[in-house]
Order: sequence, then C-alpha cells, then structure tokens
Amino acid sequence: MSQIEESLKAARQILKSLGLPKQQQNKRSALCLLALLNLHPGQPWSEAECPLMGITPIITWIRENYGQDYAPNTRETIRRQTLHQFRDAGIVLYNPDQPDRPVNSPKAVYQIEPNLLGLLQTFDTPKWDKNLKRYLGDRETLISRYNKDRQQHQIPVEVASGETITLSSGDHSQLIRAIIEEFAPRFAPGSILIYVGDTGNKWRYFNQALLTQLGVTIDIHGKMPDVVLHYRQKNWLLLVESVTSHGPVDGKRHDELAKLCSRSTAGLVYVTAFPNRGVMSRYLGEIAWETEVWVADSPSHLIHFDGERFLGPYCDRPR
Repeated sequence: MSQIEESLKAARQILKSLGLPKQQQNKRSALCLLALLNLHPGQPWSEAECPLMGITPIITWIRENYGQDYAPNTRETIRRQTLHQFRDAGIVLYNPDQPDRPVNSPKAVYQIEPNLLGLLQTFDTPKWDKNLKRYLGDRETLISRYNKDRQQHQIPVEVASGETITLSSGDHSQLIRAIIEEFAPRFAPGSILIYVGDTGNKWRYFNQALLTQLGVTIDIHGKMPDVVLHYRQKNWLLLVESVTSHGPVDGKRHDELAKLCSRSTAGLVYVTAFPNRGVMSRYLGEIAWETEVWVADSPSHLIHFDGERFLGPYCDRPR
C-alpha cells in the first residue's frame, strides 16, 4: 500500500471513530482532514498541525500533496458536504481568527479544533484508544460551547411580535436588519414580513402561506429578493434587494422579480437598499427605472427612480 493510500485509510478510520456520518467518511472528507492537519503522505500523525485554511487553499494543498485535482466548481460541495459537517461536529472551528467575519467572505477560514489536534497527534500510538474515549466523553460539551460562541456573533432580528431570528454576522445582515427595523416602519407601516434571506441560510424566514394568498407560488430554486414585505394598507408587495448580496435592482433583476411575482394580486414595488450613499454612487448607472432606493444611513428618505410620476416642486418647509 502506498503512503498516500495509508494516510487516506487512517484519515477515514479517524472520521469513523469520531462518529461522522457515512457520507463524511469518504475520500473527499479524508483529504480535507489531512489538508487541515497539513499532514503529508507518510508523515507521522504526531507532526499534525492546525493552520488556518480557506477552501481554495485546501483544494490547492490536496492537489499538490495527494494528486487529487478538484475543479473550482467543487468548492461549494466541499463547503456544504464536508466542512459544514466538520464544523457542526466540533472537528473544525470557523473563522477562529475573526468570528464576526461575514459568512460569504472570501477570507473565511477553517482550523482544526485544538483538543482534537491533541488527540490526533496520538493516533497510531498506545495512547490513542484511551485518549479517544476521553475525547468522545467530552465532545458534546465542546460542541455546545463552540455553538454558543458562534451564536454570540449572530445578529438578532425581530420578525414579528415576540418572534426573533438570528442572521449570520457581517455587513449584509446588518443591512437586512436595517431594512426590517428602519425601512419598513417608515415607508410600509404595519406591513407583514413574508421572507428574509441570509448568507448562511437562504430561506431564513418564510411566511409561505401569506405569499400564496397573494397569488405568488415560489419554486425553491427561484432567486428570491433579500426581503419581501406585504404593505397591507396599500396592498403592495415590496421586493427589497440588499446591494451587499447580489447588487441593485437593475434591468435584468427587475425582469426576474417581475416574472417571479407575475401572478401577485398585490402591486409590486422594487427597492434597492444601500448601507450609505458612498456605496450607492458606485451603482447609479445600473439602477433600473421605476424602482426605489433606500439608504440606511439616511433612513427617513427615499429616492425614486420613477420618472415623471414624482416630477414637481416639493412644498417649502424649513430644513
């Protein structure tokens, strides 16, 4: 058996011993574990390390050291089918250098959990069985602790009276919270929240029954706006995009949303939310006509890209 095969066999045995589901005991997960330990073929487990590594460096390391070439489009598979489970099982820490780093940040990194590193450094030694038993006995406590640490960096948002959800940390979620807590009460008072997307969970909050009542049936693969509100007083459906996710409501996005909600019995209002006017200035040439723009750091104002509908002088009033 080659050194590569031996290392892979050992890594898969470890994943099984740690109680990972069968789907995460495969070659891909074994290679990710070896990469996160910086453990080359034939290298003793006592020399395992715990570098900070992002997904692209993990893919590169695997190719250079184990000859397995994962295409760039497999990044999402590695993240969702291996690293998510590693994180949930307490095997790796997510962004331990900066816990409040946004979920979709290109700087996101993973690191082997320190207690596990100590255990793995005793693999293939007489101490392994005893250390494994002790580690597994403490494991639930470790996972609970790290889950609590992650939750401390999430952003709470009240979505209904007495009901609160948490969003992943980062600028995007801060803007989503501002849309719900600042924009909606000012420009759609009494509105009902129908949908909230999150970088960590696309369907973070969804009142599907209400949307269906309004004539809109959503395919789960459809690209929803970041926030959907029903302004009952005027029977408007507000489709709000946070520029921090996929950009503003430009002509293409306007057509996509119009098609998505084509059977709505409520009037459609398209809104792009910006954190500030500095960011907005970079997108002015892209914003579609017949849409609205809201800027979080000037929450009491709305900018209309609506042509002649609002042509005319404002009433004189003190500033």
